[in-house]
Amino acid sequence: MNLTIWGAAKQVTGSMHLLEVGDYSILVDCGLDYERDTFQEENQYFPFNPASIDVVILTHAHIDHSGNLPTLLRMGFNGQILCTPPTADLTELLLMDSVNIFLSKQQKRSRGKRSGSGPKPLYLHKHVMDTVERFITIGFHKIFQIRQGISLQFIPVGHLLGAAAVVLEIEEQGVTKKIAFTGDVGRRNYPVLVDPQPLPAVDYLVTESTYGGRIHSKDTTITAKLKDIIEETCIKFPGRLIIPAFSIGRTQALVFTLNKLFSSGELPPVKIFVDSPLAEFATDVYRKHHQLLNDEAQDFYHRSGDEFEFDSLSYVQDKRESISISNYHEPCIIISSAGMLEGGRIQDHLYHNIQNYYCTILFIGYCAKGTLGHRLLRGDSIVRLRHRDLSVYATIKKTDLLSGHGDHDDLMSNIVGQDPNQLKKVFLVHGEDSSLSSLASAIEAAGYTAVIAEKGEPYIL
Repeated sequence: MNLTIWGAAKQVTGSMHLLEVGDYSILVDCGLDYERDTFQEENQYFPFNPASIDVVILTHAHIDHSGNLPTLLRMGFNGQILCTPPTADLTELLLMDSVNIFLSKQQKRSRGKRSGSGPKPLYLHKHVMDTVERFITIGFHKIFQIRQGISLQFIPVGHLLGAAAVVLEIEEQGVTKKIAFTGDVGRRNYPVLVDPQPLPAVDYLVTESTYGGRIHSKDTTITAKLKDIIEETCIKFPGRLIIPAFSIGRTQALVFTLNKLFSSGELPPVKIFVDSPLAEFATDVYRKHHQLLNDEAQDFYHRSGDEFEFDSLSYVQDKRESISISNYHEPCIIISSAGMLEGGRIQDHLYHNIQNYYCTILFIGYCAKGTLGHRLLRGDSIVRLRHRDLSVYATIKKTDLLSGHGDHDDLMSNIVGQDPNQLKKVFLVHGEDSSLSSLASAIEAAGYTAVIAEKGEPYIL
């Protein structure tokens, strides 16, 4: 069989891995590549014929893993999409949101131009619904026979509700081989989510490398960190704390943490706005699949009720209500998407607060190169919003304590638990150059063979 990495090779976004077993083609993930300025136009071109793909396996719902599925269908794919039940629900929400973002960008680019000018959306709501109809959901740890000689098992990896490593057992010419794709690996003791579970013994492993060479902060907890920042921003001074957060995953973890913090009485009440309709819909999915949340969340629910509701918290749906937050003059916390600041209501809040000395912008997740979030984190003193260059007077802070990705040690734990006599190669994807190199060196030092995957290069397994 042949493995070809077509996305997230020597970069983080755009995961797309093609596994060919004889004349049968399996695509693991089909994500949007966000690391190009013209990503919308370039994502419509596939390096293979979409009609030649027999089945897609989706590790989790995040758009850099799922976001190009409707394009794949629009270009000829006609097979099933296999994933866990929460992944199916969350992916539908994210894909619908993508359409809205495409249409919004098209409208903005077309203003002042002739009708019909500007790039067309990658796909429309109809294509998303066509995609949703292709989902076949499979629970964790269940053996699913894809076809004769190929079986699938999903292993929980944390990171996001429903996220799974893909383990394929393939019989080819009388020889059985196992290959695992980690998707995105979560971290232990993360709010709401279960810990990543060990992978079975495999012959080949394709692993993400986002935090290769980096160790997450361990000198404090996310609750203590948030308490300090809230006290400094909203209690000692009448300021506002803006937290860019992905609507799905990061927001639920953050809301639960704030619920614990304010419910304990450690801080006086502070108004909290979750300004993302998508986040509210996603939270309903978390409630629907409540049995998959971790023990801490389950215990909190039995003691105190809904993990995602409390007195000072408001979910903002209406655009008018979102705009009115600018006129709220009391200290407050605003949680809004998108996490990398590329579109969404967060840009409205930035526009009104980026020059506010009493504002703190707290990043709680990864920002890809080229994004507005990345520019703020690297210290740009001027950023462009709404066609205006604005000086950055707000305080910019960052914490990795709510990062949904496992660090170097978490990634290595998936590898060192493998039999070095059985595991032939570890392919590294979904990471920047420094992370890939650091993880590769550690893997080699542990006695395994590491390959930093090259985009488009076929590997014979």
